Amino acid sequence: MSQFSHELISNFTLLWILFGLIIFVILLFIRAPYGKHYNTKWGPEINNKLGWIVMEMPALLICPITYLSIVDDIFRYESFFIVLWFLHYFNRTIVYPLKIKTKNKKMPLLIAASAIFFNLINGLINGYFLSLINIYDYNLIIFISGFFVFLLGGFINIHSDDILINLRRENQKYFIPRGGLFNYVSSPNYFGEIMEWFGFFIMTLNLGTFSFFIWTFVNLVPRSISNHKWYRETFNDYPKERKILIPKIF
Repeated sequence: MSQFSHELISNFTLLWILFGLIIFVILLFIRAPYGKHYNTKWGPEINNKLGWIVMEMPALLICPITYLSIVDDIFRYESFFIVLWFLHYFNRTIVYPLKIKTKNKKMPLLIAASAIFFNLINGLINGYFLSLINIYDYNLIIFISGFFVFLLGGFINIHSDDILINLRRENQKYFIPRGGLFNYVSSPNYFGEIMEWFGFFIMTLNLGTFSFFIWTFVNLVPRSISNHKWYRETFNDYPKERKILIPKIF
């Protein structure tokens, strides 16, 4: 790929990050209408499990396809990062929606469509930048540190999701989650996911994975704030000592 094309993609990625920061400000004032914040004012709806699978599928496929279309050897060491990406999104796209205990629950089609758009762009950007990595240029200590953060974040994310899933009953009511990092924050699942992609950025150290970390932060921090407010508004006995996202800090 030419230097001009690389500069074009890099400049687009910088604009993509800037766009994300604008979205961050907007999301501080608007609650995305899905999950516990669902409402019927956002137009046509689809089944939430189907919607989740459809909107996450581009994330599962586009990044690996982009990467494999650029590299000459799929068995290079750098393909390790694509394996991590695929494992994360296989869980998010296939395993998670099959585990959630919801019946006839809906999500706005607009939410699914916006997620598809994001995952297409994000997959293309990261597939491209991951294809440029030369693992021999990396510091082993930084790589191992990033990998540890990625694994720990992934564990926190999945464990916290499982706690939420197991709270659901036949009557579909919400309950105060307890156990794990829920004893300290309202949204440890989001804390884990932010941590996961921060670790991924540390491992890879490129503009594409940095943009993904920023967008993860952009999406999940306002969501965490909304969740915390919702819990406090919904449950009179909600633990006052719990923070929003980061134990003991925020």
